[in-house]
Amino acid sequence: MAWNEPGGSKDNDPWGNRGGKDQGPPDLDEVIRNIQKKLKDVFGGKGGGNDGGGDAPTPIRPGGSGGLGGIGALVGVLLLALAAYDSIHIIQPAERGVVQRFGKYVDTMQPGLNFRFPRPIESVIRVDVDRNRDVLIGYRSGGSGRTTKSATVPSEALMLTRDENIVDVRFAIQYNIKSAQDYVFNVKDPDLTLRESTESAVREIVGRSDMDFLLKEGRSDVVERVKQLTQETLDRYEAGLMVISVNMQDAQPPTEVQHAFDDAVKAREDQQRVINEAEAYSNDILPRARGAAARQIEEASAYKEQVVARADGEAERFTRILTEYAKAPEVTRERIYIETIEEVLGRSTKVMVDVEGGNNLLYLPLDRMMDRGASPMMPMAPTQAQMDQAALSSLRTAEELMHQREGDSLRSRERR
Repeated sequence: MAWNEPGGSKDNDPWGNRGGKDQGPPDLDEVIRNIQKKLKDVFGGKGGGNDGGGDAPTPIRPGGSGGLGGIGALVGVLLLALAAYDSIHIIQPAERGVVQRFGKYVDTMQPGLNFRFPRPIESVIRVDVDRNRDVLIGYRSGGSGRTTKSATVPSEALMLTRDENIVDVRFAIQYNIKSAQDYVFNVKDPDLTLRESTESAVREIVGRSDMDFLLKEGRSDVVERVKQLTQETLDRYEAGLMVISVNMQDAQPPTEVQHAFDDAVKAREDQQRVINEAEAYSNDILPRARGAAARQIEEASAYKEQVVARADGEAERFTRILTEYAKAPEVTRERIYIETIEEVLGRSTKVMVDVEGGNNLLYLPLDRMMDRGASPMMPMAPTQAQMDQAALSSLRTAEELMHQREGDSLRSRERR
């Protein structure tokens, strides 16, 4: 039941009216006395009263010293609590706390629980040093291309190369904070400084390179040089930033000349393809030509050695025959004649014998004679020795016939 309903208990009256009738809210003095009593109970104070030990509060007049003292104690307690709260700083593992004393840098707090003087004596600026941040260079946008603390606002970058071509390059840079003190104090906007330093480095590197170098084999070299030059600029400014990676995501000519550039690239690729085919053909034909040339040289050398050796042998043989001829001219002359005839007839299968002074011509079919003389069980071709033997036999037969005919001719002449 509510305290103000008929029959309800007046002990719960918030205004302290325990009488038989409602007398309305108390005045301000009574409220102040109640607050003062509660504060003294909390902090162990003794309430003022009569000598009999009563707990009746001492009357407090508005504007008196007792009311102001209670309010001052409450304010002091609140200020002490606030100062204690402001002196405790819990730094996360990814953070560093930059401490300023009256605006001047004094220390950098590491992760963990730290105690510092409260404000306004000292203030702490928390800096996230582990988070990787991104900045984009060369991306088209309708804005001004400027960046904020996040450094993620894209920009457009058409750059002129050394061979006077325009190229649109796009870079993505990742970085983090390596020095919280430098990041906070040395540069007004470190992220903007990094973006502009990177763009300046890109323009410098692109301006010193040819377009083909940028679009083909020079991408990794350009990326490394941009990263190095950007880091050198940041270190010179002492911006407290460290470049982690630089990626060239795209490099192409402007859209207006893209078709012409594609045609040029296709023509260059066709040229390279034809060059590769020619080199492949050259690599195929040249080794074979070199091999054929080497083989001919070896054959010529072998033929030379053969001819020289044969000439040396013939000369040696002639010298020996000459020596034998000097000893026995007739015998040597006859032997040479017989050997020559043997060699000539050995290469012939038919022999025509003409008798001096006769009208008949003798025909000797050596091949048929050899066929008749060959065994029927041996149908193979005659050997050179067999042919030589047949030629000698035919030669002896021819000589006998010639002598016989010469004898017949002499006898017929004598009869006449």
